[in-house]
Amino acid sequence: MSYYKYAQEQYEQPKENLDELWQQRLVEWRQQDAIVKLDNPTRIPKARQLGYKAKNGFTPVRVRVDKGGSKRKRPSGGRKPKNYGQNRYSSKKSKRVIAEQRASKKHPNLEVLNSYWVAEDGNRKWYEVIMVDPEHPEIKSDDDINWSCDKRDRAERGLTPAAKKSRGQKNRGKGAEKVRPSQSANDGKGK
Repeated sequence: MSYYKYAQEQYEQPKENLDELWQQRLVEWRQQDAIVKLDNPTRIPKARQLGYKAKNGFTPVRVRVDKGGSKRKRPSGGRKPKNYGQNRYSSKKSKRVIAEQRASKKHPNLEVLNSYWVAEDGNRKWYEVIMVDPEHPEIKSDDDINWSCDKRDRAERGLTPAAKKSRGQKNRGKGAEKVRPSQSANDGKGK
C-alpha cells in the first residue's frame, strides 16, 4: 500500500487510528496561536487533492475556530427581555469559511486556494487553509495555478469551494432558482 493511500485511510477514523498522535497534536495545538503558518500540511494526500504542491509559493496555514453559535450585539432600543435575542444564533457561514476568511485577513499578501478539516475537540475545530502567493515567480510560471494571480480576495468574496457550498452555489436546477446571483439578491429566500 502506498503512503498516500495509507495516510488517507488513517484519516477515515482519525481518533481511533491515530490514537496517541491525535491526543498529542490536540494538546500541542491548544497551546498555539489561533492562526499558525506551517512548513508542511498535516494531511498531505488531502492537501494535494485540493491543489497543494510542495514548491515555493504554497503555504499551509492551520486555523483554530470555536464551535457553537455566536452571540449578537445587545440592541440599543427598548424591548421585552424575551425579545432581546442575543444568544443561540448560528452563523450563516460554515466554520470552514470563517477559518478561510481569518487566514486571508491575517496574511493579506496570500490568496486562499482551498481548505480542509484537520481535527476537533469539544470546543474547537482546526482547519488547514492552503494559501498561494500570487506574486511568486514559481506560481506565475505554473500553468496549473497561475489563474490565481488575477483573482484577488477570493475568501472575502465567497469564491472558495467552501464558501460556494455555504452560499448554495452547488445546487442547480429546480429548487435552486433563488440562490443566483446571490441569496441577498433574492431577498434571502435561497437555500
